[in-house]
Amino acid sequence: MGVNPQDAIKKLKVLMDQVDHSTRKSFQNVHQGFLIETLDRFLRARDYDVGKAHKMLVDCLKWRVENQIDKILRKPIFPADVYRSVRDSQLVGLSGYSKEGLPIFAIGVGLSTLDKEHVHDYVQSHIQINEYRDRVILPSASKKYGRPITSCVKILDMTGLKLSALGHIKFLTILSTIDDLNYPERTTAYYIVNVPYVFSSCWKVVKPLLHERTRKKVQVLPGCGRDELLKIMDYTSLPHFCKRGSSLSSRSSAHQGGNNCYSSDHFFHQQLYSYIKQQSMINEPTEPIRKGSFHVTLQASASKSKGAAKTVESEFRKYENGISDTLIELEIM
Repeated sequence: MGVNPQDAIKKLKVLMDQVDHSTRKSFQNVHQGFLIETLDRFLRARDYDVGKAHKMLVDCLKWRVENQIDKILRKPIFPADVYRSVRDSQLVGLSGYSKEGLPIFAIGVGLSTLDKEHVHDYVQSHIQINEYRDRVILPSASKKYGRPITSCVKILDMTGLKLSALGHIKFLTILSTIDDLNYPERTTAYYIVNVPYVFSSCWKVVKPLLHERTRKKVQVLPGCGRDELLKIMDYTSLPHFCKRGSSLSSRSSAHQGGNNCYSSDHFFHQQLYSYIKQQSMINEPTEPIRKGSFHVTLQASASKSKGAAKTVESEFRKYENGISDTLIELEIM
């Protein structure tokens, strides 16, 4: 007999009505007034097993309290040049909205180097964008469209992808763990575009690390994906790297701050940084802003990244052998 989602939601609501005072405010920050939709997200993440969903949600709230996640939008990445450096090497941005009102986030997987600042800065930036999305972007979109909007669309740009990117697998698994355990079912679909030759090797490593429900949301589109993406969004909401007919460097338009959604000059990042600075001054005017003071603990070890090590090594060998074979063929010709 299948599980009735409505019954599961009711049961989980009863359990969550009993949360203690220390986590109640954090729970409010999580659901933002969309309680039923939030309970349903955590239930879907645990196949509507009420007990497992309850544990997942309680663990999430404990993590938020212990790591002061509710205050993270009061903590700018400081000084400003560090924030710019993070933006230049961790490429992500909001390009617009789908025809259904879902925020569209672009991620430059291939050109993100993640090597200019400390890992804590990148983790802080990632969580801040998650929290800004959940507390500001999604509630605003819900108000504009007159219905609950609780998820987004992500477009993953593989321009410039190299097999060496697998060296970031441990860090990316950390971010994936944070999202899976604390921000479940926030993404409706993942569209992968500008796929180079090495993508298949990288995908063999990454795919096993993803939950089955996430893998089902992934679609690899031909070329820059423009024609397919225009079915769900207007041209103005396409990321800059999807507006071209060919796969060119996403950084070629880095100086076009208004068009490049990765840029720290883009309106999304300008609004985000201004919002965080304002919140820091309003809520904690006497507390000095310090760089490197934000650290996050993980609820579970990113052990899957260790299991991927052999696969990474194997794919490197295949790739290197493929290059050697190609060179031999060229020499013969």
